[in-house]
Amino acid sequence: MRIRTLPAATALAVLFSSAALAVGSAAPALADSSTLLPVKSTGDMLVDGVHQRVFISDPTSGKVVATNYAGTVVGTVDSLPGAKGLELSADSSTLYTAVPGADAVVAIDTATVTEAKRYATGAGIDPESVAFAGGKLWFSYGASGNGNIGSIDLSGTDPVVAVGQDTSRTWYDAPILDVSAGAPGTLVAGAPGQSPVELAVYDVSSGTASRTAYAFDPGSTGGGNLADLAVTPDGKDVVTASGAPYYQAVYKLSDLSADGKYQTNTYPNAVDIAPNGTVAAGTFSWYDPDVHVFKPGVSTPVRQYDFPNTGTSSGSDTLAARGLAWAPDAGKLFAVSSNDAGVYSLRVFDDPTKTATTLTASAPATGTRGTALTLTGKLTSSAPFPAGTMVSITRTDDESRNGKAVGTATVGADGSYSFTNTPPAGGKVTYGVSYAGDADHVGSTATALVNVARTATALTLTNNGKVYAYGSNVTFTAHLGTTYKNRAVEIWADPYGSDKPNIRVKAGTVDSHGNLSVTLRLTRDTKVTAKFAGDTRYAPKTTTSTVGTKVSVSTSLSGYYTSKYAWSQTYRYFHQSKDPVFNTTMTAYPHRKYQLQVQAYVNGAWRTTDSEYFALSSYGNDSVVLTGTPPKGVRFRIRSSYIDTSSGDNVNTTTYGSWKYFIFTS
Repeated sequence: MRIRTLPAATALAVLFSSAALAVGSAAPALADSSTLLPVKSTGDMLVDGVHQRVFISDPTSGKVVATNYAGTVVGTVDSLPGAKGLELSADSSTLYTAVPGADAVVAIDTATVTEAKRYATGAGIDPESVAFAGGKLWFSYGASGNGNIGSIDLSGTDPVVAVGQDTSRTWYDAPILDVSAGAPGTLVAGAPGQSPVELAVYDVSSGTASRTAYAFDPGSTGGGNLADLAVTPDGKDVVTASGAPYYQAVYKLSDLSADGKYQTNTYPNAVDIAPNGTVAAGTFSWYDPDVHVFKPGVSTPVRQYDFPNTGTSSGSDTLAARGLAWAPDAGKLFAVSSNDAGVYSLRVFDDPTKTATTLTASAPATGTRGTALTLTGKLTSSAPFPAGTMVSITRTDDESRNGKAVGTATVGADGSYSFTNTPPAGGKVTYGVSYAGDADHVGSTATALVNVARTATALTLTNNGKVYAYGSNVTFTAHLGTTYKNRAVEIWADPYGSDKPNIRVKAGTVDSHGNLSVTLRLTRDTKVTAKFAGDTRYAPKTTTSTVGTKVSVSTSLSGYYTSKYAWSQTYRYFHQSKDPVFNTTMTAYPHRKYQLQVQAYVNGAWRTTDSEYFALSSYGNDSVVLTGTPPKGVRFRIRSSYIDTSSGDNVNTTTYGSWKYFIFTS
């Protein structure tokens, strides 16, 4: 006899990886944006509300760039060497820019962003700032102690240029000019970069510049390095931005006496005033806010903006000098910033006149479907909210995937609110809280996530633990208990053995009794699984039923000379000189062995004389020859069995073959 051994079975481990999805509330996305600008410097900027465009002059590149309100470049006018000051005609059809490198003021068509006309100011005039007042276009010019003011009369067929309009004194440099709709015949000028600050006011209603007010170090602030100025819409004051002091100083146009200030921080370098009087004040600040927004006459800002750091230095991006401009409706504020690599950006701020708000929302981490839970939070701002301010609440869940309005909550005096809601669906439930904002406050949102437990349901599956004969057709029935809307069940069958996949064998809606059945032909031990995916109110459920399946085994003896029925069994009779052959056929499986067991009836009991494992062929059969000189008249029996695991695999349940009885005679 040959005894074949099997190598140890290889254990296959399957790793399943899972990813946990964390869901949390996020800060509300702001409409504020930033876009890179194709410029190397900035001289001035203004906004055309009719065409919704932002114009920026670039002295270094000698051009004017136009963008839309989103910051996308829509046009560029080149060949403007040293282009600086900008002014817009009353009807917004023409943009005027001072071009010192060409000794000219250039008119640009705002609709097409193309050069329309050039007005020569005279050789060596070098205009730098422009402003409309008294029916004329005024410009400043000159340098090195030879600054002055000129004008261009555009009312006639041919333009008339007049220089040297300030006969009172000569400016050290071409002054910064500005006008106001509230004082159409008044022109304001300031000496750029000079310390202390020097300002002058002119009456230009007659067509010539007559100085009405002058101040050297107005207000005795000791400030200097004037970078920008803007006249208030009512024509009453001028607001300045100087490197020092660290605020935007306000002076009366009547006599340039001090009339207040807008407190900012280090190195003020820009100021612009919206038609409604709101002041945007800018500072060159690496480590502090860069833009500060004030209500008229109120020194505490309603809004501040701090630029991010897009470069490589330790400080943030900084505001360009004269780099602020309002949209005419005050709904947007535009700012030009640059980083340490000389990269410029146009930053667009929405609703800048409104105070920022912060909204929080908190809810229990877990809840139970159908049970009330309380959502709490707080609405805060630097400006008080009116009594009766409310927040709106929406609930998003598996029954309302697009969100459903569930109510409102009134904000208390301390900004807190509370809202109670009963989630009808289980799973992940997101509560969204929103504050719409008002005339003085920006809207804000917050979210809170609750994992709501769904109700458990019953799911059973028949036949668990039963053992069946090889090839049996067995019906498995899944029974689903109470659910909300989903009545679908899947049944999967996973035969033992790595060569057989787990497959879905039935899927459908249970019947009126809650049952779904499938009949399987069993050839291996099998794990049957019933799955309910759950619905919005009932939790998913899975249940299994594992059944054993025997192997098919048949055995026979050959070489006997007769058969007789004795001792309640059929015995095969062999001559003592004849070796019996025991034949086994069993369900095949790779590397499967069978147990061969021989017993003799001795002293009134069956006793095992030999037990060994023999390998089956790939077809599932084998024959064993019993050799030797057996005793005569002794009853023997022999059988083949599949022993789970010991036979080399575990895909079937232990199966004992039938005994074959035999006796040896002379």
